Amino acid sequence: MADPTQMSVFSLMKARLQMLGERQKVIAQNVANVSTPGYVPSDINQEAFSATLQRMAGHGGGAAGGPARTAMVATQAGHMAPAASGAAPGVASVKSPDSETTLDGNAVVVEEQMMKIAETRMDFETMVGLYQKSLGLLRMASRSPGR
Repeated sequence: MADPTQMSVFSLMKARLQMLGERQKVIAQNVANVSTPGYVPSDINQEAFSATLQRMAGHGGGAAGGPARTAMVATQAGHMAPAASGAAPGVASVKSPDSETTLDGNAVVVEEQMMKIAETRMDFETMVGLYQKSLGLLRMASRSPGR
């Protein structure tokens, strides 16, 4: 049986789970800086990540008959994450001010950050469920007949 981590569906799920983990870190940083004057919250650039997933899935290029390759994308050379960061390909943090800004310039709204945390948790649980179901299908397919 082939290594499941090398299958495209599992690599896409892994990338999505890594992106959700990075998003949770960014949101936690936003909440930690709720009282920091002038702090502007960040979030993960969902469009850039979606485009990267499309390339990984083979919908945006890649050799015919072979796996799609993902090239690093950066707007400026100084903004590239170190190779050891463990972030998913295409995950980039962007400033995204919430709906209100206080007099000291802080743009974090705790309620909006909590909604993002709940959304991220639901997405994570969905991906874990899909991962478990996919592994179950592989186990079923690899069993001998009659078992």
